Amino acid sequence: MSTYEIKNDLRPDFIAIIPARYESTRFPGKPLAMLGGKPMIQHVWERTKTVFEEVAVATDDQRIADAVEAFGGRAVMTSSSHRSGTDRICEAYEKLGSTAEVVVNVQGDEPFIADSQLRAIAACFDDRKAQIATLVRPFTANAGLEALKNPNTPKVVVSSDDYALYFSRSVIPYLRGVDESEWLTHHRFYAHIGLYAYRANVLKQVAAMPQGLLEKAESLEQLRWLEAGLKIKVGYTDCRTIGIDTPQDLEAAEAYLASLQDNNL
Repeated sequence: MSTYEIKNDLRPDFIAIIPARYESTRFPGKPLAMLGGKPMIQHVWERTKTVFEEVAVATDDQRIADAVEAFGGRAVMTSSSHRSGTDRICEAYEKLGSTAEVVVNVQGDEPFIADSQLRAIAACFDDRKAQIATLVRPFTANAGLEALKNPNTPKVVVSSDDYALYFSRSVIPYLRGVDESEWLTHHRFYAHIGLYAYRANVLKQVAAMPQGLLEKAESLEQLRWLEAGLKIKVGYTDCRTIGIDTPQDLEAAEAYLASLQDNNL
């Protein structure tokens, strides 16, 4: 049995949708870039399929749709004018006629996403109050202050009942009275992992929302939802994945995949 024929053991009220657009400023055609002899979108689809039975790729390009169907996946064509992946998966969900209660948005440039991460985000909806879910990963002390301060890695503060309080490109919280060099040993900071899931009715709601002031300030879409009063449940992971934004990232991913294959020999 091939990897992507494995059926899930979770409840059948989830659908996973992978947004994949062809145009990209830094890496045009990224979903079709070959990695280990397969297009990158196939790696994402196969890993997602090990956890969720209902999986589809939402794209605005016929070349991507053709590639998905060629490896046995399901593709749905969507508008090329969407402002975000959230809007794209909302259109796809409606076009597919799915009745799933929860829609999982799996990034199309995460070919090494772990099944434990997918299960963790699904488990967030065991809490009936959860409207949206996402994942965080703790910074380790050896990550270094530079990694903590990197604005390209959003930080998250979480409530005692595991709901997101705020996301920021700045370091949050600020540790007053503690030297910066000791921040990582005095507090557990969390990095945001860009994996989302939504109750279907909430997905339709957020897709219709105008940009919020906080979102415009930090360029973080999830702040629109918090500003609107929605509750974002947080799941936890220690796994590191390799997102691919540039051709150089793809070279690093090839090396990582080769190391995994060598370790399995």
